[in-house]
Amino acid sequence: MLKNDQLDQWDRDHFFHASTHLAQFARGDLPNRVITGGDGVYINDRDGNRLLDAFAGLYCVNIGYGRAEVADAIAKQAKELAYYHSYVGHGTEASITLAKMIVERSPANMSRVYFGLSGSDANETNVKLVWYYNNVLGRPEKKKIISRWRGYHGSGLMTGSLTGLDLFHKKFDLPFSQVVHTEAPYYFRREDPAMSEEEFSAHCAVELEKLIEAEGPDTVAAFIGEPVLGTGGIVPPPAGYWKAIQAVLKKYDILLIADEVVTGFGRLGTMFGSTHYGIEPDIITIAKGLTSAYAPLSGSIISEAVWHVLEQGTDDFGPIGHGWTYSAHPIGAAAGVANLALIDELGLVDNAADTGTYLNQKMKKALADHPHVGDVRGEGLLCAVELVANKETRSFFDPSLKIGPSIAAAMLNRGVIARAMPQGDIIGFAPPLCITREEVDMVVSVAKAAVEEVAGA
Repeated sequence: MLKNDQLDQWDRDHFFHASTHLAQFARGDLPNRVITGGDGVYINDRDGNRLLDAFAGLYCVNIGYGRAEVADAIAKQAKELAYYHSYVGHGTEASITLAKMIVERSPANMSRVYFGLSGSDANETNVKLVWYYNNVLGRPEKKKIISRWRGYHGSGLMTGSLTGLDLFHKKFDLPFSQVVHTEAPYYFRREDPAMSEEEFSAHCAVELEKLIEAEGPDTVAAFIGEPVLGTGGIVPPPAGYWKAIQAVLKKYDILLIADEVVTGFGRLGTMFGSTHYGIEPDIITIAKGLTSAYAPLSGSIISEAVWHVLEQGTDDFGPIGHGWTYSAHPIGAAAGVANLALIDELGLVDNAADTGTYLNQKMKKALADHPHVGDVRGEGLLCAVELVANKETRSFFDPSLKIGPSIAAAMLNRGVIARAMPQGDIIGFAPPLCITREEVDMVVSVAKAAVEEVAGA
């Protein structure tokens, strides 16, 4: 296929790419990839490559690429009403319908949905609402948010502070002082290898309680966590973790924000990760799978108990002073309605449970015994392979060797997209929920070949 070299030059001269080594890209030291189309679990680029996307974009294209039902809903909405705001009681049929559909699918205690555009802005909304909530209740000192190291909650100012990854703090003057971090529920990297999962979960709960006591319980407002750590390494919680954590939060009257941007709408084989793990959140963060990324949309699902306090606040202080121009954007909402209907129609939640189990079993069988594979883990259609220099001592490769990125590159050369995760040699998998067992077999065989190429047979 003939390349548009002018497009390549425009790209390097004018396009500011996210999460990119800017100087290397501008110099031409990094390749660019212009994506031109997609269907099912595959994308196509302008060079004629057809690639199996085993990471669903950024774990977001849950229904797969090329679904005309969602594209048609977007087009229909754009023709009828491309935009109107949601301030002062305004809504559209799409936004009202989608809010109802979300609450119907949510844990039983959830009540209302506030819409934004990204997971980052949804978590910014959540922090503001938590602060407002405590002001309404006459607790102005109860404002700190506890997050976890290796958690990912966005890359804004407050949300970048909540994120527990060095890359999102370094040289950005983050984290803010209102955010404190506790231990990640990362069982593979526990300091004491003799600990069982239950013992490690109890340890995490003890560390959380120590932190709350040290900060002062009257200053801690909320705890935020992903049901499964995502960008921090695709790490399912150890046995008993969420039960132990929630007991501590209830003891100190601390709200729980479940960040379900990745796990919401089917990825774990359940509609929400909260129901999967018995989490009882006060606020749920949603994005990604809400529209399968066919249009930008996010949301904050608010529990009945928190909602009543917010209502009280507006009776006491007047209309709530929070809003985005594009909140509940009708095109995004129309995409969400069509997307959730399609998830149901295609049985994608059940497929994620069945095919996800198959993916994790096949990946373990293929790679768990490799001398440089320390851990193969996952839940639903999330899976990770973590590489180690020494399996017995759980010692890691020097980051300069770029083992993880090299494996991801070797997979790409074989036609499969996986993600090299930050802060470790970890290969992540989060394919569209429509993936078949035959396509899983391809992902696993390519992963095995790439690991053997880079780390030896």
